[in-house]
Amino acid sequence: MQGLYIHIPFCKKACHYCDFHFSTSLAHKAPLVEALAAEIRLQKSYLPSPTLDTIYFGGGTPSLLEQEDLKKILEAVYQNFELSKTAEITLEANPDDVNKETVSMWKGSGINRLSIGIQSFFEEDLAWMNRAHNAEQAANCIDIALQSGIENITADLIYGYPQLSDTKWTKNIETMLSTGINHLSAYSLTVEPKTALAHKIKKGEPAPQSNQAARHFEMLMDAIAAAGWEHYEISNYCKPGNYAKHNTNYWKNQPYLGIGPSAHSYDTRKRTWNVSNNASYITSINAGTIPNEEELLSTDDLFNEYVMTGLRTQWGINTQYVEEKWGGSYVKHIVSEAESYIKNGQLIYSSNNLTLSREGKLLADYIASELFI
Repeated sequence: MQGLYIHIPFCKKACHYCDFHFSTSLAHKAPLVEALAAEIRLQKSYLPSPTLDTIYFGGGTPSLLEQEDLKKILEAVYQNFELSKTAEITLEANPDDVNKETVSMWKGSGINRLSIGIQSFFEEDLAWMNRAHNAEQAANCIDIALQSGIENITADLIYGYPQLSDTKWTKNIETMLSTGINHLSAYSLTVEPKTALAHKIKKGEPAPQSNQAARHFEMLMDAIAAAGWEHYEISNYCKPGNYAKHNTNYWKNQPYLGIGPSAHSYDTRKRTWNVSNNASYITSINAGTIPNEEELLSTDDLFNEYVMTGLRTQWGINTQYVEEKWGGSYVKHIVSEAESYIKNGQLIYSSNNLTLSREGKLLADYIASELFI
């Protein structure tokens, strides 16, 4: 499985919690799109083979792209790569961009999956986040997308922020599960440095509390289980078997190519990342140079990454795979370090697989770090 990620670094507004690379000015959109197509041509030999199983338009706000923008980018993809017959092609969309015309255009361009950033169904919470859409658009966008012909839909929710009561969180979950989507991503709000939210908190606004986030996470796990959905990754849930192919590639350490400013790539040996500056990116690409840095990953780095990503999923860490990939000493290490968590009921070790229990999911990152070399 191989994936292509395309970063679209434009947004209508700056969400107060977001630290992704983007610009609220569309002045350089046309040259940026040209540069994306050019980088695709420059990077056509990066992956082990020319066949793509997934394409993912992320951002930023890819739903700001016009039909000609999408056509130009996808034509460059089709000219330089092959697509598998079951390729998943995802576009991230804001609810305010979803209407019959745009969905029809996306579908006609080859998009077969939408990732809609709803975040909340409550007006006051969307305003607090500084989202571009309103509660009415949040409530209607999924139905519009389904009726317009794209049935493979995931949506995002955020929890654990001070304004979100347990009652409102329950309502958000119930509303989302009733929409007809087959996949949900839900994230605990984190305060990233240099964001508007971090500045507000520094000025005295209440900060998110870990106990509230943990409670909301458990409430979500209960609701998901009751609905018969799979909790297949810490932040991701789906109707049985409806996994996000692109993101699952990440968690299973498959190679992927990132195109655009700030985009990351991984070829199973090294990690590279592009400059997080639109003007510098465009200038370099126009000169035929990819403006990136790279890190060659050591054996320990590769093992640690497998532990971190694998433990977040329902498939966990397979010790037989560890032995085949890195040797018996790594298996001894991980089994030894996991012993106390197995005894405490936070890890489950069965049939060569080490997975997190429900309790362990509340400490996923910490437990993973304890298993690192």
